Amino acid sequence: MGTRFDIACGRLPEAVLDLNFADAHPGLSHEQAALEADRCFYCYDAPCVEACPTGIDIPRFIKAIASDNLAGASRTILQSNILGGSCARVCPTEILCEQKCVHTAIEANHAVRIGALQRFATDWQMNQTAHPFQREKSTGRRVAVVGAGPAGLACAHRLAMHGHDVTIFDRHDAPGGLNQYGVAAYKLADNFAQKEIDFLMSIGGIRFQGGAVLGQTVTLADLRQSYHAVFLGIGLSGVRALGFENECVEGVLDAVAFIETLRSSTLSEVPVGRRVVVIGGGNTAVDAAVQAKRLGAEEVTLVYRRGAEHMSATPVEREWAQTNGVTVRFWASPLHLLTDQGAVQGIRFARGAPEGGYDPQDSFTLEADMVLKAIGQVFVPDPIQNDQILVENGRIVVDANGRTSMPGVYAGGDCTAGEDLTVAAVRDGRDAAEAIHTELMTTSVEKDANNG
Repeated sequence: MGTRFDIACGRLPEAVLDLNFADAHPGLSHEQAALEADRCFYCYDAPCVEACPTGIDIPRFIKAIASDNLAGASRTILQSNILGGSCARVCPTEILCEQKCVHTAIEANHAVRIGALQRFATDWQMNQTAHPFQREKSTGRRVAVVGAGPAGLACAHRLAMHGHDVTIFDRHDAPGGLNQYGVAAYKLADNFAQKEIDFLMSIGGIRFQGGAVLGQTVTLADLRQSYHAVFLGIGLSGVRALGFENECVEGVLDAVAFIETLRSSTLSEVPVGRRVVVIGGGNTAVDAAVQAKRLGAEEVTLVYRRGAEHMSATPVEREWAQTNGVTVRFWASPLHLLTDQGAVQGIRFARGAPEGGYDPQDSFTLEADMVLKAIGQVFVPDPIQNDQILVENGRIVVDANGRTSMPGVYAGGDCTAGEDLTVAAVRDGRDAAEAIHTELMTTSVEKDANNG
């Protein structure tokens, strides 16, 4: 094995990079949307609605598209899921609403393209000047939202609609969370995440404060003192380690950090190895692997410790990786890194199943200039460790309305138990906002009565 450490920027011409990171799946034309909408049976008590975490009335919005009522279609979507545009692009609709489409019982794999139709309607709305929702009269109540990801944004928008004043705190300089920093660029091309945020914030009553780190620049105790309620949408900020002593050598990166660098930089300035190995089996691993390939890496190998059927990445995502030139290897677990002069040179894997144990003698080595770790993200409770908030099994404990064990503090999204999906985070934020609104207005009425 050689000793060359080969990580570089600009492996491909800018024109090629722009093409590689353009919209991976362009939207439907007006004619295509009309034809697809006509395929829907407009089921009563539709199973696709039950499968949607945000409960969008799918038959209703598709029927509106079929009758060329795009304002009605988009409003139906957005009143349930204010981030319906990004969800149409990033959510695994093939295992949610589309999997339950009754068309699949007639002709396998021919569900109505619900995600594409949702994108068609919400894209139309993004190009309009008028906001479909109006803000209620100010209540004088202030709510702090910590985390500007899908959960926090959905919560903030719904609270603002009800007339509350919301301040969103986030460690980044711009809102968006995973949509802005953690999803493959070709899934949310043309700066769509920012356009959607601008649309959401245009409701009014929402202020964003970047560079705010919970537990450092701002504390939960301070927020509870200054605001009438607090919502925590702080996600999963920790990344699982491989557990190797030399894990901090040059060239070994968290896949999440790699994607964030790519999303917040000029493509030609993002460094990538010539030979990249990605360890993991989820969507983050696939996003990192495909983007490394599209940046110009010559060899990209995704290695997963189990079989394809165990991967959390969907079959569509796995196929996407392979059609993009990523080699996928199963049933292999990392043994140790190979390094030279403080830089990674390769990684050795043992073959076999985790349950049956690995035989170090039955192993293989992959040369690598860059190793990306995508073996899972974890909740880091440090920012709230001094507060009386119950945390179990590595997540904040909440009730059905998002209430934590601390009065006036709610939580939702990936920092709580449930599906780690963008659409589920939107649901959590929306539902918590409704609960916060009810609590604030009930408290207001009670206080007014007491003062009277």
